[in-house]
Amino acid sequence: MITPSLEKLRQKIQAENLDAFLVTQMENRRYLSGFSGSSGALLITADRQIILTDSRYYQQVGQEAPEWELAEAGYDWPGYLAENLAGFGLHQAKIGFEAEAVSVAAFNKWREVLTDVTLRETSGLVMALRVSKTADELTAIRKAVALADRAMAHIYQWIQPGMTEKQVAWELEVFMRAQGASALSFETIVAFGPNTALPHATPTDRACQLGDVALIDMGCVVDGYCSDITRTFSLGEPADSRFMEIWRLVFNANAVAAAAISAGTTSLAADAYARDIIKAAGYGDYFGHGLGHGVGLAVHEAPKVSYTSEDAIPVGAVITIEPGVYLPGDFGARLEDMALVTENGLEILTGVPKIDILFR
Repeated sequence: MITPSLEKLRQKIQAENLDAFLVTQMENRRYLSGFSGSSGALLITADRQIILTDSRYYQQVGQEAPEWELAEAGYDWPGYLAENLAGFGLHQAKIGFEAEAVSVAAFNKWREVLTDVTLRETSGLVMALRVSKTADELTAIRKAVALADRAMAHIYQWIQPGMTEKQVAWELEVFMRAQGASALSFETIVAFGPNTALPHATPTDRACQLGDVALIDMGCVVDGYCSDITRTFSLGEPADSRFMEIWRLVFNANAVAAAAISAGTTSLAADAYARDIIKAAGYGDYFGHGLGHGVGLAVHEAPKVSYTSEDAIPVGAVITIEPGVYLPGDFGARLEDMALVTENGLEILTGVPKIDILFR
């Protein structure tokens, strides 16, 4: 069965006045075909869909994408395509490609060998299809979120003073993989004390002490789909008297935004629901990043939920809500949930509690 998404893409290809389309971005390849290999390209025409890849993946294509043709292209699929243009019915064709996924060096190589076609750059044709999730995609995302919830709940029980950031990050990875994750969504962020003021801190050998702020941002991949969650807490009574003020501010900003966003809300407006609260409290300069982002096959994908975009957030998108305040040299706080966008508001998918003080 050819998926509805592939047929919708064919309509877009036709609307762009293209004869064929190359898909090289990894998540887009998987979304359209089911093929999860790390190398290759999809070649889509009006009546054919072909996977060009190397010998590492010939059997895998048959298993994951049985309704796609396999082109045994070896390690030089552009050269293979150039030699077989006539067989694909693409002599002097107009072929589109994903400009955002192709380096200048790769494009120059394509242009050198594909001299009998016109290469035409496009942007966002497949990503636009991926934004609103199908029922099957939501099932996988819910599994990934549930596993991340269990992992965070485990850390709430397991963490003790004296443990290092690296130890906690490793414990999370072992737990999630043992419970069925195929990978991490991204390199886990575990930060203690002043390191929590770094929004994307890298785990170090710093040990957590009673009174330290701890920030944990993590997620996992289940059935190809990602989760993403952040929790911030003080291990024992906070040493910094400002912690509870900041934590409650971020908690409130998260809750207000989550209650206000629905399908059709612009990214700019969604971001403002949280940002205006933080600004009003005098901490606007300490919330530098956007409110959130889409999550799916990639942990960061469309739609943006940010002051940098005025696009409307569509029904069926899965997004994060993650306001934060970061006081350089002291501490930071971020609280992040994943949510499904519906006509009537957000369905919060993340279930693990937000805890301000974790007593030990």
